[in-house]
Order: sequence, then C-alpha cells, then structure tokens
Amino acid sequence: MLRVRDLVTAYGKIEALKGVSLEVAQGSITCLLGPNGAGKTTLMMTVAGLLKPRSGSIRFLDQDIASLPPHAIVSRGIALVPENRLVFPGMSVLENLRAGAYQRRDAFDEDIDRVFTRFPRLKERSAQLAGTLSGGEQQMLAVARALMSRPKLLLMDEPSLGLAPLVVEEIFRIIAELHREGSTIFLVEQNAHMALRVAHHFYLMEQGRVTFSGDPGSLAEDELIRRAYLGSTRS
Repeated sequence: MLRVRDLVTAYGKIEALKGVSLEVAQGSITCLLGPNGAGKTTLMMTVAGLLKPRSGSIRFLDQDIASLPPHAIVSRGIALVPENRLVFPGMSVLENLRAGAYQRRDAFDEDIDRVFTRFPRLKERSAQLAGTLSGGEQQMLAVARALMSRPKLLLMDEPSLGLAPLVVEEIFRIIAELHREGSTIFLVEQNAHMALRVAHHFYLMEQGRVTFSGDPGSLAEDELIRRAYLGSTRS
C-alpha cells in the first residue's frame, strides 16, 4: 500500500532522513521502532505531506504523493494521528470530530455515531472542550478525528506516549480492533512489548536510516534489539 524509497528529508543542512526505504503492506500493522531523534516523526510528517523530501519517492496505492500538499494526501486516503495528540484545545470534542471530516462532501453523522460507539467516553464529553480532557481521552479523540476522514492508511505517531499503563492497554486494544475491521496501520512506537502484540512487521530506525526489517519473531531473536527495546537477554 505504501512504498518509500531512498527518502531524504532535511531541516536546512541537517538530514533527518538519510535514504530511508520501507513498505507497508495492505491490511497489515507495520511498526517503526527507534530511539528519540532517529527520524521517526520526520518520516511520518513527510509521508503526510507536512514536510517535503529533498529526494526519494513516496508511493501510495502505486501513485506518487511526495509532492502533494497535506490536504491532497488526506483526500487520497491517508490520515495522521500526530505525536502528542495535537487536538484543537479550544474546540469541543464534537467540533474536533467534524474538523476531521473537513474534506468530505457527504453526510458523516453515521461516522460520528460509529466513533461514539467505539469511544463512549467521547460521547459523554461531546460538548466538552478538548483541552480539558485527560491525556488518554485526548489520544482517543485524536484517533477518532483521524478516522472521520475514512482513511485507507492510518499513520499513528507514538500513540502510547505519556499515558498510564491501563490507558496504553486500551489504546492497543483499539489498534487491534481497527485492524480486525480492515484498517491498514503504520505505527511509530517506543513500547516494543505492546507493539509485539499487534504488529506484523517491524522496522528499526537509527540516526535517520533503517537498520532492521523483519517479522516479530526475528525482532525478538535479535540480541541487540532485545537489550535495547525489550529489556531482556537470553539466558
């Protein structure tokens, strides 16, 4: 579904992505691991059109999207759940959801009903300002807002960041549920233990380059990755 080839993205003279290549298969959950500063968020923002690559290609459903503006990428079927949630704090929960459907010209009341069924706490707080929600509720709202565009590919950047363990469990339950219902998900995540429960393929990025690609079994078998991300070694 998504194919990135030799992608270079820079901030001025500093290259954050140094020839990144990876793929996300349709119907999969693909996870990108890596330390802070590795370039993971830069990759997500580049795919979403918020940053423009210096070189390389991004193909979505076999069409080049590297030069498209963000709204055109959303209209093609990609939605980003950004790092740190970034809900609109001065707007209500319902207004945030409507903002997620801003490009749609069809009726979307059924989608709002569906979101409220999936996230009953958001329904309870539909008139509440998003900025007054808890961190977990804001994360749910960020996911729900992205779903309002009916994406074919959902980009999720650190969805468990800063959340309590019980909320993290709930977020990953939602990720698994979305996948069962047909969503393709590209996930950036630091919590490798939780990601191993849901992801089908893993990439590891370090210093702007992909240094590992493999399935969950090969990830768990790699001794260096076990030490860095799983907190254990073989006895």
